[in-house]
Amino acid sequence: MSFKRTLVTSALPYANGPVHIGHLAGVYVPADIYVRYLRLRGQEVLFVGGSDEHGVPVTIRARKEGITTQQVVDRYHTLIKDSFERFGISFDVYSRTSGAIHHQFASDYFRKLYDTGKFVEQTTEQFFDPETNEFLTDRNIRGECPRCHAQGAYGGQCEKCGATLSPDELINPYNAINGNPLQKKATSHWYLPLDQYQSWLENWILENHKEWRSNVYGQCKSWLDSGLKPRAVTRDLNWGIPVPVEGAEGKVLYVWFDAPIGYISNTKELCDAQPDKYGQWETWWKDPETRLIHFIGKDNIVFHCIVFPSMLKAEGSYILPDNVPSNEFLNLEGDKISTSRNWAVWLNEYLDDFPGKQDVLRYVLTANAPETKDNDFTWADFQARNNNELVAIYGNFVNRALVLTQKYFEGKVPQAGELTDYDRETIAEFRNVKEELEKLLDNFRFRDAQKEAMNLARIGNKYLADMEPWKLIKTDAARTATVLNLSLQIAANLSIAFEPFLPFSSAKLRDMLGMKQVDWNRLGHLDLLPAEHTLGQVGLLFEKIEDAAIQGQLDRLARIKAENEAKAKEEELRNCKPAEIKASTSIEEFDKMDIRVATVLNCQPVKKSERLLQFTLDDGMSGRTILSGIAQSYPDPSVLIGKQVLFIANFPPRKMMGIESQGMILSAVNADGKLVVTTVSAPVKNGCQVG
Repeated sequence: MSFKRTLVTSALPYANGPVHIGHLAGVYVPADIYVRYLRLRGQEVLFVGGSDEHGVPVTIRARKEGITTQQVVDRYHTLIKDSFERFGISFDVYSRTSGAIHHQFASDYFRKLYDTGKFVEQTTEQFFDPETNEFLTDRNIRGECPRCHAQGAYGGQCEKCGATLSPDELINPYNAINGNPLQKKATSHWYLPLDQYQSWLENWILENHKEWRSNVYGQCKSWLDSGLKPRAVTRDLNWGIPVPVEGAEGKVLYVWFDAPIGYISNTKELCDAQPDKYGQWETWWKDPETRLIHFIGKDNIVFHCIVFPSMLKAEGSYILPDNVPSNEFLNLEGDKISTSRNWAVWLNEYLDDFPGKQDVLRYVLTANAPETKDNDFTWADFQARNNNELVAIYGNFVNRALVLTQKYFEGKVPQAGELTDYDRETIAEFRNVKEELEKLLDNFRFRDAQKEAMNLARIGNKYLADMEPWKLIKTDAARTATVLNLSLQIAANLSIAFEPFLPFSSAKLRDMLGMKQVDWNRLGHLDLLPAEHTLGQVGLLFEKIEDAAIQGQLDRLARIKAENEAKAKEEELRNCKPAEIKASTSIEEFDKMDIRVATVLNCQPVKKSERLLQFTLDDGMSGRTILSGIAQSYPDPSVLIGKQVLFIANFPPRKMMGIESQGMILSAVNADGKLVVTTVSAPVKNGCQVG
């Protein structure tokens, strides 16, 4: 079916931190490319975004920083919105879910479904912290993983072994904020009975939307095959939209229910403010001639393909999404991007570190877009794509074409003469560029579409290199004029072809070419710049990125990695459970052990042994040698030289690896299984007993 207009939404980022490159690659860059493309084609389109300001993540951030939740969302909403604007994400509206318009709209939406009997009420037992008098969400619950027995596993997942968990599976669950042990307590909530929409969803998705991306279709099928269950739409929390039902004090709308309604309320906010420009919000959400497209990451597929459509179906008057082009995840330097571990490239920091290079990041993220599988961002690839592709191919071609025109033809487009066979072959290579780009962009294949645009730059660069107008001018000025005319026409086409992908560079190129406007319908034509047209001021379209800038980013990541490893170690130590107490013994048995203090004179590995270290001790007597199986815990045993250690002096000597060991060094087993030699906190005379 053909549509009159397109409504594009992008997932609402949590206002508990900045936006990072994973968000950009998965959602915002592809959405912006698509919207810019539709606008270039003259289509009516509305691009809606906003900050998700409810839910647990923002409350956790507020507690950690000791400020109010409103202060947290105000700070990050402003930061995120400003970053998007600087980066060129061209929203028609970017609002927020903590605003009065959204609160009222979401409350009314819930109430309509409530009044028409679309919810079911259920009482369940959930984890409760009696000290703080609050129910805990999965994100706030930790405990021992039942699979690998790692301490500190989350209520939803164990980060050590990757197992998907439920809080009920955790051993000894506790409040992640304060460490308090948890109890189970009954609470009542309203649920959206997704099971009642199972048959409708199976037909709507599995039968009518087989054109969806395989990752989206496959995840939906998996959920449907498993059988849908009712999902809570309210929760016990003090931050959010109050449930508009008598007796529901202390309960708010669940963030997954509240957030997608933000798409609608943000549209209403825009249309109510500018009806002459945007019309009525109902036209965008209720007219069958509107096409709805959701851009999301794969962690949001179930909400946008199953849950939100069920909410819209339950209300009854809304259109449903026509496509949900979800991307997979982008990793960073081989590791999963993590907000909590600060393992990310933050957009606001990138914009400060690389001023004027928005399009470089847009280009790299699109080239590595995780459209069908997870992909990886590395700073080495970032530098290589900038220097070897944007600079050496696209930028080099444009610069040479313009500089040579300035030099040989006073900065005016020369008149083309008769074309040669090679000219015609070159033209034939990109004659269908418009059709190819449209086919790819219409099917959300942004990575391939950008590759097609870059191919046009490769064609131009090769043509100019082959023709060598800097040599040709010495013998054939007329032929040189034709070569540069065709090269300038290709450059003008590049300014159009790259407009959806690299808007800043395209605008800069048009300024250099003296072009006033972009006409998508003229893409592929060779008369975009008439003869004698005066070019603008020539400059570099892209700049080389030096090693020092890249090394600075790598050094930053190295510091973060070291900090994370240290924090993980501390966390492991905090959550380490002591070994069980051994069977009872007596003071008489303890007195039989002669524990003394000695200074380590030397410590070295025992040859041909992977686990033994040889200690040479000043024991305050005649000295002694002791072998200890702690080599794997001390890769550099020299760090022990000079330390005062504890040893058992009255163990009978025994030979190991041909060396007589005269006692035992005392060590403690750390949380990570490594052995740590016990020492004294102040100098003690060698040979003194421990008692």
